[in-house]
Amino acid sequence: MDTNPEIVLRARDLTKIYRTGSVEVQALRGVSLTLAAGEMLVLLGASGSGKSTLLNILGALDTPTSGEISFLDHRLTGASERALTAFRRDHVGFVFQFYNLVPSLTARENVALVTEIAARPMRPEDALAMVGMQHRLDHFPAELSGGEQQRVAIARAIAKRPDLLLCDEPTGALDSATGRTVLEALVQVNTELGTATALITHNAAIRKIAHRVVYMADGLIQREEINATRIPPSEVTW
Repeated sequence: MDTNPEIVLRARDLTKIYRTGSVEVQALRGVSLTLAAGEMLVLLGASGSGKSTLLNILGALDTPTSGEISFLDHRLTGASERALTAFRRDHVGFVFQFYNLVPSLTARENVALVTEIAARPMRPEDALAMVGMQHRLDHFPAELSGGEQQRVAIARAIAKRPDLLLCDEPTGALDSATGRTVLEALVQVNTELGTATALITHNAAIRKIAHRVVYMADGLIQREEINATRIPPSEVTW
């Protein structure tokens, strides 16, 4: 990673309150965070700690109750829905625990859904090759294992050449061997494309693949740590 990387995303004093009738839940309580180009950031915390809420706000899938967020020199706070849609379309790739592939489309066609609308896309074949799926281009999701489907989902996310790759429990539904393969794909993308990557996990061992680890609890960042030495995904224990 560059010793003086550009800050791609900057969040300051983010709060998020959900209200259902008279019940109020404070999911975030004043979170400040930066994400740099080429950085692999892992977010750790128990269920309900605010990790997914934070990730959704960073990716403009949700808006904060208060606080500010900016992408490069563009302020996202208060931006129009049209501007936020353009931000998500042009700059953000999402990978979730469940793959959300279109069952009636091949791997290549699932990735092409993104490349047809992206501003500077890769060829679907190139994105699939980057995650080791070049031999499964014309297979349908039902013909792929869970790990293979997740790698197609990663290819779909990166095919637009996003500045940000946001991953919410991408190995949560996978066994250890398959999970390592998916992590290898994410690390390769982060390294080769220089994509700023934030990854949520409940598996503390995965923190060792990151440049930086953020620990969350009760809607707050409790602490951060820098990994002086990172391990390859093949060495992650489950």
